[in-house]
Amino acid sequence: MAAEVLPLAQLKLSSGPNPVTAEQRYWASFKNQKTHTATASWPVSHISFPAANGALLSNSMVAAAKLNDLFAVTWGPRVDIISIRKRETLKTIGRFESEAHCGEIRADGRVLVAGEDSGKIQVFDVGGGTRAVVLKTWHIHKQPVWVTKWSPTDPTTLMSCSDDKTVRLWDLPSNNPSRTFTGHSDYVRSGTFLPGGNSNLLVSGSYDETVRVWDARSPGGSVLTFKHAASIEDILPLPSGTTLLAAAGNTISVLDLVAAKPLRLITNHQKTVTTLSLASNGTRVVSGSLDGHVKVFETSNWNVVYGAKYPSPILSLSVIAAGAAKEDRHLAVGMQSGVLSLKTRLSGAAAEKARERAAVEAAIGTSSLDKIDAQKAKRKRAAVTNKAMELLGENVDVVISTDAPGSKKRRTKLKPWEKALKKGRYAEALDEVIDMSSPQYQSIIALTVFVQLRHRSALKEALEGRDEVSVLPLFKWVSKYITDPRYLSICVDVAFHLYDLYAEFVGGSAELAEAFQSLSGKVSKEIASAEVANQTLGMVGLVMS
Repeated sequence: MAAEVLPLAQLKLSSGPNPVTAEQRYWASFKNQKTHTATASWPVSHISFPAANGALLSNSMVAAAKLNDLFAVTWGPRVDIISIRKRETLKTIGRFESEAHCGEIRADGRVLVAGEDSGKIQVFDVGGGTRAVVLKTWHIHKQPVWVTKWSPTDPTTLMSCSDDKTVRLWDLPSNNPSRTFTGHSDYVRSGTFLPGGNSNLLVSGSYDETVRVWDARSPGGSVLTFKHAASIEDILPLPSGTTLLAAAGNTISVLDLVAAKPLRLITNHQKTVTTLSLASNGTRVVSGSLDGHVKVFETSNWNVVYGAKYPSPILSLSVIAAGAAKEDRHLAVGMQSGVLSLKTRLSGAAAEKARERAAVEAAIGTSSLDKIDAQKAKRKRAAVTNKAMELLGENVDVVISTDAPGSKKRRTKLKPWEKALKKGRYAEALDEVIDMSSPQYQSIIALTVFVQLRHRSALKEALEGRDEVSVLPLFKWVSKYITDPRYLSICVDVAFHLYDLYAEFVGGSAELAEAFQSLSGKVSKEIASAEVANQTLGMVGLVMS
């Protein structure tokens, strides 16, 4: 009994260089941009959202919901509290005498602190009601307060940094600071607590070009000082607590706090870097600059993995996480022009549906739409079968077919080129697959047929005996794909056969002569490009050696 003739297996090409990396696709998935514009075009000076901390969380579901649904935006004389889910302003705090700075929500989502140009620090209850209630006011600083930060472990401890060159530690019930740190000789514009569960360690950055580490348990001045070549605009500790980033001028320095030495100087921005933020659970760092660029760095080798350009200088940014897995949800960017840009990344089921819709839209008008429909139908049949089995009390991974062992299988319907190839009509099979004007044309199918003809030693038979009309599509196909390394081998074989079979007829046909000339020109250009590439490679090798 003769074996069944199976359809040809379609070739799989090796994947060429991909110009879009997985990292770029991830950050480009932040879409659905929504913008908020400040009254009187106040610049967006600060964006923050409470970092979840198990020590400060309430068991209340209401508190948990609020924790996952709030972030604060500071611009001009007000602080807006915005919903992460709705991307709409829930509450506006405008009880400031002058321009506000660094509005920060506590980790439980109930209390907010902010400084202002008058030197005042105010603490607000934002957990209930439609208006924020002032809980505490300090007016110890005599110059603008640029930084107010909550302790990551103690809900009643916070810090402040001011243009009066001091860093202060506060206890919420007290009327005076619990500790004042002096040592900076210019404005202190950045500061934060170091992670690691210890509220006694603080770090600050100043316009005196220094980053100082303070210990509340130490009676003296700073315990560690790093000197830079430019004013410090922002500082950001990594989750490990042993590495610190400092934005100084148009550079970002990576500092090792344990070894007390710099590890790296990042120089990817052209103008002053104004803001830094963590992303992807601390494995990425995002920076914003006055050059309008946002850049994403991976934290192993500090290479740039993504970049984006905004229409105005960037003063603040934050990658806002949400959900139990703390997935990146929004990329919030605040600009000098008073515009807050919110780009949102879909996740879970919503992201899967969006990908399916995009695949269907891209496939409309092509032969791959049938393939997508077939996959959907297959998934639907599997779901129906599994549901029926579950109703019977079964939970299965594989459904065994009920067809009888000797039952007749439905034959696969062959395409016209497959029928012609099966019956040895090689020229007819080739004509079916190289027509690039046909809506069913697929280059991979044409390549599969060419390779199969070469395997059967029937390539010359399929190419010979053609007239001017039937041979020109072959020249067009070879001319198009001979520059692709994946098609090069078969294109060279076909081109040699065409030259052997039809070169003698060039003088009698202008179209045939033009086809030969076009193919020869393509090959000459590729040879010239290869020579230039070899020369460049040689020069680069010489420089590297």
